[in-house]
Amino acid sequence: MAGAKKQRRAIDGILIFDKPLGMSSNQALQKVRWLFNANKGGHTGSLDPLASGVLPLCLGEATKFSQYLLDADKAYITEARLGMTTTTGDAEGDVLEIKPVDISLEQVQARLPQFTGDIEQVPPMYSALKHEGQPLYKLARAGETVERKARAVTISQLTILGLEGDRLQLEVHCSKGTYIRTLVEDLGAALGCGAHVASLRRSIAGPFDLSQSVTLKALEALHAEGGPEALDHLLLPMDSGLEDWPVLELTEQTAYYLNHGQAVRVPGSPAFGKVRLKDAEGRFLGIGEMTEDARVAPKRLLRFNA
Repeated sequence: MAGAKKQRRAIDGILIFDKPLGMSSNQALQKVRWLFNANKGGHTGSLDPLASGVLPLCLGEATKFSQYLLDADKAYITEARLGMTTTTGDAEGDVLEIKPVDISLEQVQARLPQFTGDIEQVPPMYSALKHEGQPLYKLARAGETVERKARAVTISQLTILGLEGDRLQLEVHCSKGTYIRTLVEDLGAALGCGAHVASLRRSIAGPFDLSQSVTLKALEALHAEGGPEALDHLLLPMDSGLEDWPVLELTEQTAYYLNHGQAVRVPGSPAFGKVRLKDAEGRFLGIGEMTEDARVAPKRLLRFNA
């Protein structure tokens, strides 16, 4: 029938996508969904269009567990341009101020401890955070500035990779919610010359890194050769982002009761926390959480028949 809507596939798994520059996280998701012809998908936290790198994308039932990747730690490689501040904190914004740069490696190294560990950041105006229902970046584009509360973040590692003239390369390992633009701006202010992010690449998201990622070019080449099915081998298991969680093996009977919303006792259960649930054949069934009376309660389950 002419004009009939294409039937999407029910396919489940996680793709570690190497997001290219100039593409929003949502554009990346929709492109990957189209290539896989997947019926459902979700990303695991936005990566700015001016940033590239690791963006785990969840397809199908894997979207049920995307929140846990959203909460995961991240790592970035960034190049800061010293001596220039911009309206957005990155290369996309208008120049605010230019200062001469005469900064040594030792001067930068001496400032890093104040930006390492548990610190507070004031989110930038050019961010997706909302103020009275409006994204801050929309207010910023309209010329408005509103007060933002400082937020606690953790920077577990901050390493200098190089310094050439006004270009400073850094590697940052941080908690969710960390703004690299804010870190670079604050470091530039501490150095007395100002700075903005010239380039940004995410190297790690949770347990995933660039070595596991797939480029758009590679996806398109495989799709051109064999259609959506040619991409399926690139998907990681739905629980691959939860590999540090304990695994509990369910019998057919305990799986049945869990699937009907009941908490059950499972031998070998930990005292507390969340667990991965699998059947006797090792198939992932979903996640559960320990209750105070040492039973496992269903938290997020896949559609399965036990």
